[in-house]
Amino acid sequence: MVRNAAALANQPPVLEIDDLNISYFTRAGEIPAVIDFSLLVRKGEAVGLVGESGCGKSTVANAIMRYLGNNGRIVGGTVKFKGRDMAALNREELRQLRGSEIAMVYQEPMAALNPSLTMAEQLTEVPLYHEANCTPAEARDRAMEMLALVRLPDPERVMGAYPHQISGGQQQRVVIAMALLSNPSLLLLDEPTTALDVTVEAGIVELIAELSERFGTSMLYISHNLGLIMETCDRVCVMYSGEAHEEGDIRALFENPRHPYTRGLFGCIATPGMDKNARPLTPIRGQLPLPHERPDGCNFGPRCDFFQEETCGHGLIAMQTVNPATGHRARCMRWKEIDWSAHEVAAETREPLSPGEVVLQADEMQKYYPVYDRSIAAMISGRSVRYVKANEVLSFVARKQQTVAIVGESGCGKSTFAKVLMGLETATDGRLVFNNADVSRLPVQRRSPKQLGSLQMVFQNPNDTLNPSMTIGQQIARVIRKFRVESNPDRVHERVMRLLDLVKLPRDFARRRPRQLSGGQKQRIGIARAFAGNPAMVVADEPVSALDVSVQAAVTGLLMDIQREYGTTLLFISHDLGVVRYLADRVVVMYLGQIMEQGATDEVFSPPYHPYTEALLSAVPIADPHVDKKRIILEGQLPSVLNPPSGCPFHTRCHRKVGRVCEEAAPPVVEAAAGHTILCHIPMHELRAVDPVIKTAAE
Repeated sequence: MVRNAAALANQPPVLEIDDLNISYFTRAGEIPAVIDFSLLVRKGEAVGLVGESGCGKSTVANAIMRYLGNNGRIVGGTVKFKGRDMAALNREELRQLRGSEIAMVYQEPMAALNPSLTMAEQLTEVPLYHEANCTPAEARDRAMEMLALVRLPDPERVMGAYPHQISGGQQQRVVIAMALLSNPSLLLLDEPTTALDVTVEAGIVELIAELSERFGTSMLYISHNLGLIMETCDRVCVMYSGEAHEEGDIRALFENPRHPYTRGLFGCIATPGMDKNARPLTPIRGQLPLPHERPDGCNFGPRCDFFQEETCGHGLIAMQTVNPATGHRARCMRWKEIDWSAHEVAAETREPLSPGEVVLQADEMQKYYPVYDRSIAAMISGRSVRYVKANEVLSFVARKQQTVAIVGESGCGKSTFAKVLMGLETATDGRLVFNNADVSRLPVQRRSPKQLGSLQMVFQNPNDTLNPSMTIGQQIARVIRKFRVESNPDRVHERVMRLLDLVKLPRDFARRRPRQLSGGQKQRIGIARAFAGNPAMVVADEPVSALDVSVQAAVTGLLMDIQREYGTTLLFISHDLGVVRYLADRVVVMYLGQIMEQGATDEVFSPPYHPYTEALLSAVPIADPHVDKKRIILEGQLPSVLNPPSGCPFHTRCHRKVGRVCEEAAPPVVEAAAGHTILCHIPMHELRAVDPVIKTAAE
């Protein structure tokens, strides 16, 4: 994606932000959200804007679009689009500009699409509104053409569909098509791929790059995923607490970051070769300061290992030029004198945990859902009942003190397996043995308090699982009493305090309610609550996918610390293979309800591997310029579980399909090594001959 820097430098600016100050006015007074922020985006250039949640990234994007609400205001500086001051435009001029010259793609496509209108109505509205001479027929033709450009299968069907009738990845492609329909000069992308599978994300990222190259569109890409920024942008700006703290050419900044905050962000990212025991991630200590609590001097000072009161603790810290040739600048007074190599303290090395006895064994477990068709034609043909094969013959084991990851695209059956394990569903066939008891057909209502307490879950979104009307202490104490861990009030209280200590939160948080906590703090409470019942196994369903990288590092470290202390088995369900590679001991790769591959993490992440595993690995964005990666984009959509393909379930999308045998015969299970199995027709010697998807500089 990265283009010729000299050629881009000669292009005229499309967006000029100069000393921008944005405040929100509340009953408590003025809240300064963005301070003295400057940014330049040239024609055809892609600029990344990164930083923790709450640093002001989305506020900057909203200021560009003039979407600051009634209480938001630009109190200083300018935002110019093609030389025009956005603050000077009247309402009608803004209406004409938005959606035509400047378009925006949001994080959640379902929130951007109108649920009561078809895709055709929403897509054709763009040219019909912004182009005076456009007819409905022309608008429809252009919408169909754009849907084809964003690689949506069967555009005619998509045009007639409502948002809820297409998948999340398809919804996001529709939103991108809508944004590009008017050929905008500037495209704002606010976390457009956060909730998507890595394969869908890879396809959308490549799609955006191709279309922006084709139309000459400039892009401002907002994300906390540094790997994604590395793959999509020419330059990057790192924000912290409303300020730009470092900016420059993407490769120069990623190879040699000069601000301690940027260094801290890179220390939170799991890159290939990192070991959770020998080289654990290092989360940034402390919290992002609230806008009205910013310190004097450097905003990052309270969290910085290099802070010096006399140098950094007073007055305005201006941006310093690091390298004028690459435009590399950093808001740090000490960047020249810091010896980064001398400061790199070796993290505490820990002995790997030895797997113990088997805690969970899935033995050819199946889960089917019946779907009834009451039509006369179906009854005559004998097809009045069909089955959704959500889980098809799952067999694997998880041992004590072991982390087993289940990975795969949405719809592969990961969450269905978790529901059966937790007793929210019952299995159709096979066995699921947990702590020497078959729980495959034992619903949660029939499980004993001991069984319930020994198997707990950490969910993706803690907002949906914490009771807003109860204090944190009450919610943790309820679990302790419910599972009969303790009944004495004093002992219950003491255990609540110890659990808060365990997840590294202040004890006075017991009196707070969920609304008073940040997203990362809520997730820690979810973990504390999950461990309150002394579980033998914890199922973590996407526990870090929506969190900043700094919070991700803290949460993964916390899970490992608790696992080490209690000897817990961790079942980690995720589509983030970067985190999986770092955290898991064993990996189970699922596709369309079946296990395509399973084995030790090091084995699964290097050849020989299943073509689907290969595609998943190639889609993982990596924030390391020294890593070479082969790109494989999966074509087509995940087949319907109601009508799965014959033969190998992956053959309809496989980039290494052998021939008709893949379409007609079920693939055999081949053992690549002890405990490492692959479900594939490709001979093992050919799988071994494949080049690694990811190569580090050392390799």
